[in-house]
Amino acid sequence: MKSLRSALGIGIFAVSLFLPAGSATAANAVDSLRQFVASARGAEGEFRQTVSGKPGQPAQQASGKFSFARPSKFRWEYDSPYPQLLVADGKQLWSWDRDLRQVTVRPLGNALGATPAGILFGQGELERDFVLTESTAVEGIPGGEKLTWVEARPRQTADSQGGGSGFQFFRFGFDGKRLQRLTLLDNFGQTTVIEFTSLRLNPTFASNHFHFEPPAGVDILGDPSPPQ
Repeated sequence: MKSLRSALGIGIFAVSLFLPAGSATAANAVDSLRQFVASARGAEGEFRQTVSGKPGQPAQQASGKFSFARPSKFRWEYDSPYPQLLVADGKQLWSWDRDLRQVTVRPLGNALGATPAGILFGQGELERDFVLTESTAVEGIPGGEKLTWVEARPRQTADSQGGGSGFQFFRFGFDGKRLQRLTLLDNFGQTTVIEFTSLRLNPTFASNHFHFEPPAGVDILGDPSPPQ
């Protein structure tokens, strides 16, 4: 499962949701994405993820649920093929691997960078970080030809401080006012496709929803004290 675990890095926190009522139509996916970034405060839903490597290698499947509250708070939880939880509380990013009984924590800082997570969870600096263009259907995605696509290419590559992006590009697929698919091509040639279901826009979250408390007796890698 090493390749799948690698795909679960910060760049894969690329989840999507319903666009608010009254947003742009599917005739202009770029405007739809802009409308979403400008107006969505948060969301929750479920996802199915497929990671494909080189031709001939079997695709790897994962599924789970997510939620987020902008800016910079989210939960991304894998139910299968193994449990894993990632939580950003606005200051730190926590990764809890139940199988390994190991927690990793690091400052959130610029970790979102020019990634899909930066679009969906960040400060909304869409035009600063990305070049946006209308795109055609993504080959190999079931139903992709029925969607309207917008391609986002990061303006900078990954840097040593955790900013930038580890992706060549990613594409958002709209069905009317709904963002149905996200596809990502990383710098290692892996393609990730995420499909979103059971999505709800702007829910009310409990005050501790984006708080993570490490379970007793687990290994903790990194500094769990929040940055000042």
